[in-house]
Amino acid sequence: MRQTVFENGLRFLSASGVGRALSPLTRGCGAILMFHHVRPARTRGFQPNAHLEITPDFLEFVVKRTREKGYDIVHLDEAIDLLKAGHARKRYAVLTFDDGYRDNLEIVYPMLRRMDAPFTVFATSGLIDRTSELWWAALEQVIDGAQTLTFSHAGIRMDFPCRSLAEKQACFLGLVNRLTLEIPEEDQRGIIRLLCERYGVDLDALADQLMMTWDELRALSREPLVTIGAHTHDHLALARLSEERAKADITRGMERLETELGARPRHFAYPYGKEDAVSDRDAAFLASIGFASAVTTSPGVLTSACARDLMRLPRVSINGQFQTAEYFEQYLTGVPFALFGAARWVASGFGIRSRVSRPAPSTR
Repeated sequence: MRQTVFENGLRFLSASGVGRALSPLTRGCGAILMFHHVRPARTRGFQPNAHLEITPDFLEFVVKRTREKGYDIVHLDEAIDLLKAGHARKRYAVLTFDDGYRDNLEIVYPMLRRMDAPFTVFATSGLIDRTSELWWAALEQVIDGAQTLTFSHAGIRMDFPCRSLAEKQACFLGLVNRLTLEIPEEDQRGIIRLLCERYGVDLDALADQLMMTWDELRALSREPLVTIGAHTHDHLALARLSEERAKADITRGMERLETELGARPRHFAYPYGKEDAVSDRDAAFLASIGFASAVTTSPGVLTSACARDLMRLPRVSINGQFQTAEYFEQYLTGVPFALFGAARWVASGFGIRSRVSRPAPSTR
């Protein structure tokens, strides 16, 4: 339902001309674009993680159209300097890719090198080490191969039919909600490992298939167009962890990258990055240990106000469900995000409830 509402809203903004009319007020000074996978379109029906992947053709379109709209595509370091300076010769955009997928090396890098477009990869060191779980991709494989998913462990029981496409989609959503809203982060990972063992999904093989190795990430890090940022070690929702555990996951990820790549990362991306996975506590810690910026998945463009909170920068998610020129051009106007922010403000009781309560933590 949320996807349908968002899609209809984008269509209205485009067809009515409202997005274009309001853009001088809402488009800000720049944008940080967020991607994950870039690979050829998959044809199978069950793709619950399709929002995390776009095609190479669409990436090429995004880069070209961004430039046609008058944006410079710059390194993240330069964008932060421009943001702090409060002025720029023109609007600017940053391309960021989360997690450290191999297609970022095999598909993204050759394309962006040809187009002379710098980009940042936020690498999760535990996924590169093969010690952490690519749980959302593993869960997709578990459900895709199951007719019925039954699980009971430590008082937690799950029982979902998975025969039809609709049942598989409902199963995935139901499990994600339980794993990310009701069950602690580290227990979540134990359940994923047990499900994979029961249903024959090899977590190591999955990581080998999808994620870069250290040698590959090291080679990519040496390229002048590329910045490597930190994305924790275990890709846990930091705000759901104790302060000690959150600091440990941030620090370990930073130190692993420094050890393997020879340089300490200057920029950070929160795993999942929604407001309920990002906290004042963690933002303060990132600043205290020297990060120059930290990006979230809170939707929005860059404005001068963002310079006051460099540890919680918004991004524009390039969602695989909305791979059209019409939708992307609305993103650059900034209008969808301004309307989204206004709607949330009203829904929160004009900001009153958000100051006295906090939504249940979610990780994706």
